[in-house]
Amino acid sequence: MALKSLALRDFVIVRELDLGLASGFTVLTGETGAGKSILIDAVQLVLGARADAGLVREGASRLEVTAEFEISPAQNKALAVWLAAWLDEAGFDHLDTLLLRRTVDLQGKSRAWVNGSPATATQLKELGEALVDIHGQHAWATLSRPDAVRDLLDAYAGCDTTALRAAWTSWRQCVKALEAAQQSQDKLLTERERLQWQIGEVAKLAPAADEWDELNAQHSKHANAQSLIEAAQTALAALQNESAESGGRHGNADVISSLVKANDALQSKAHIEPEFAALCDVLSSSLAQLEDAAHSLNAYLRHTEIDPARLAQLDERMSQWLSLSRRYKRKPEELHALYTAWQAELTQLDAASDMAALQTAEQAAAKTYQVEASAISKKRKAAAPKLASSITQAMQGLGMQGGVFDVALTTLTSPAQAGLEEVAFLVAGHAGSTPRPVGKVASGGELSRIALAISVVTSQLGSAQTLIFDEVDSGVGGAVAQTVGKLMKQLGHDRQVLAVTHLPQVAACANQHWVVAKHSTNINNVGSTSSTVTPVVGDARVAEVARMLGGASVTDTTRAHALEMINAI
Repeated sequence: MALKSLALRDFVIVRELDLGLASGFTVLTGETGAGKSILIDAVQLVLGARADAGLVREGASRLEVTAEFEISPAQNKALAVWLAAWLDEAGFDHLDTLLLRRTVDLQGKSRAWVNGSPATATQLKELGEALVDIHGQHAWATLSRPDAVRDLLDAYAGCDTTALRAAWTSWRQCVKALEAAQQSQDKLLTERERLQWQIGEVAKLAPAADEWDELNAQHSKHANAQSLIEAAQTALAALQNESAESGGRHGNADVISSLVKANDALQSKAHIEPEFAALCDVLSSSLAQLEDAAHSLNAYLRHTEIDPARLAQLDERMSQWLSLSRRYKRKPEELHALYTAWQAELTQLDAASDMAALQTAEQAAAKTYQVEASAISKKRKAAAPKLASSITQAMQGLGMQGGVFDVALTTLTSPAQAGLEEVAFLVAGHAGSTPRPVGKVASGGELSRIALAISVVTSQLGSAQTLIFDEVDSGVGGAVAQTVGKLMKQLGHDRQVLAVTHLPQVAACANQHWVVAKHSTNINNVGSTSSTVTPVVGDARVAEVARMLGGASVTDTTRAHALEMINAI
């Protein structure tokens, strides 16, 4: 899964560049300020680094970086399987190669694509973390940072601390809940008593949903029962021409009888006058409705009576509602909702004040954390001496013979999010000395070499097929520099290694050599600067290594020395 090609358009001082890369060990060299690290910056950008409008070349409207990765299951089957699954899950097409592209305009707006489909910078970053491992020239600066040191050991040990951190967060939440409950216990009890009393008062009434509206409706009917009965009697009498004194006997001219007589008269002549048939329908409908109304009024009068006792009950019930609504300054129709809300609040307070439950939850969370932390500690303790031994061995070939590297684990006085121990890197620069913290005993050159040793050891851990070293050989030279070059060439046997270097000994070890050069032009009194990248082979490569050896003035001696270095590899 090596980086096959890299294309830049209007990136910093690069107008246009198409770089074809091979497997093995490739070096990028050039004079100081030529822009060697610009290529590393471009790779980082296309792999999801933060976009910056300042990266757009002056005079251009936007930059574009494209990276193409070769897909080779034979080289790394696990990575190829992971990539296929990742593309499927993200909804991207499968191509013969993996094509990543990113643009940034003058406003800093970034756009990204994966295999031709729009993507996010986060998705590019996910791919980048799996495909490329970049070691920077200031890697030594992290050697004294506890978090960085711990992360490096965890990577070597294969520790996934996701579950540990989740367990820590859960435990801390339980601890905070328990502490808050303990601190506010008196307040909770007072609030609980208040709620219980209020709920008890309202519980006596036990207001039901919509009961207030029903009470109002019933009270209105019972309070006006006499007038309602009289109205029904009057209506029925009008329909049937009765009076209370008639004893229910029909009069001679009741409305219903009159309608029957009218309907019969028209019905007898409807066969002669068709219009009568329609009128008969109207009269029949009216007659049916009047008879229904009379029936309903009779039923109403049979079932309706004046009930002073029921009216008194309703008065009492409504009085209780009004009394509570005034006490709690709420509308009567809001009492049921208030009652329900208080009950829910009391339930929450009971849960919050349930110290036993909170203590049980805290103990369970603490146990979960302890299990996760112990498992991580076990892996760290097993990996620490192995990592120390590997780095110590690498140091011997980097001019630190007799030096010892140690990974110290110190148990913390109290647990932490990252586990039960602190991790520190210790080093003894020569035989017989006691290992001490890296930042306190190592010189700048030694720090660079230690960082390089760590980079070489840890670069073999991940799945990334492409390793990039950005001037990690700073501060070394001579035989040590040649060892660095050989180490990188060795890494390149089964991975793609790209290195930005200023050391001729490292450059001489490369399988592929590119030279970065800066060019200045002045057209119509307008100056501009650009960088180019050119592959060098044969005499051109010898000349570049000679330049790195002797500076601008290349002599036959330096040329011969350069050729000897290249041929010696």
